[in-house]
Amino acid sequence: MGCAALATGASTAAPATAEPAPAPVVEHRMATSAAEQRAVQDYWTPERIAALTGTPSDNPPVAGPDGAPWTSGNAPSRNVGRLFFTDHGEDASCTATVVEADDRSTIVTAGHCVHNTDLLGEDGRWTEHVLFIPGYRDGKAPFGRFTGRVGFADETWLHNDQQHGEVYGPHDQAFVVLNPDERGRRPVDVIGVAQRIGFDEPGAGAATSFGYPRASSDPARDGLPEYIGERLAHCWGTAAEAPGAPGRWGVPCTMGGGASGGPRISGLSPETGVGAVVGINTESAFRGGAGTACPPGEPAGCTRYLVGPRFTTEITGQLYRAAERIG
Repeated sequence: MGCAALATGASTAAPATAEPAPAPVVEHRMATSAAEQRAVQDYWTPERIAALTGTPSDNPPVAGPDGAPWTSGNAPSRNVGRLFFTDHGEDASCTATVVEADDRSTIVTAGHCVHNTDLLGEDGRWTEHVLFIPGYRDGKAPFGRFTGRVGFADETWLHNDQQHGEVYGPHDQAFVVLNPDERGRRPVDVIGVAQRIGFDEPGAGAATSFGYPRASSDPARDGLPEYIGERLAHCWGTAAEAPGAPGRWGVPCTMGGGASGGPRISGLSPETGVGAVVGINTESAFRGGAGTACPPGEPAGCTRYLVGPRFTTEITGQLYRAAERIG
């Protein structure tokens, strides 16, 4: 299919059995007590975070629709952030977004950033030490640091075997309800604006994807601040469905690992930066000129897309409602 995971846990396609019926939401308690929250905050020292930053280069700036730094100070620079966690004992990071919810504390991200298996598709575990930094930039937390309180994934995703992406890929999505910060403030109280969320929106159409990638598929961009995890990057264009990966859509994009969980937004206002999150980034896919699948790698005549699930009432709506009830 030409798809490649952006972080461990995003599955690839292979022949599959019949798709399982919709599964119930599984709720997982993260840091709930004051002591647990403090332990997460203490774990993520500046040194640990810096270790998840790529190496800068002397490459000159390169920007285009397939990848550019987000330089506006509007909504995405406040409500999109880096999500830090440990996965099977290894420190890692993804991207997440604060979305509108009554609790003013809900973020959406990729399922594999919250629950993941090993590389063999075995030993599924919930990630640990979950910490969200909205508006992260150059090692700074301008709006504070928020620990994960409760995570939500559907049961189908928890059975991901790393082999049947056409079955499990659409379920690679999750929500986390965050704890208040040390001053008792909820995320939206601090950042002031959340993104809307949209279910069952058409997959095709203009879209903008955001992320904190730690790499780029374009060597000319390697080492730029927006490709080493230090600054927010974005790609924009007309979304298309990944060949052989039903339900996963995205735009041409060079963002690599670390962009997983970042939002795909439609109707993005150039003034406010607010739109509707209609999906997330989970993996890369290559499309030929006629929308056909490409062989593995990045062959000539193929375009790299950053794709992920399209939000649906059936899958996303269940997770979102469960998160709202907790708040």
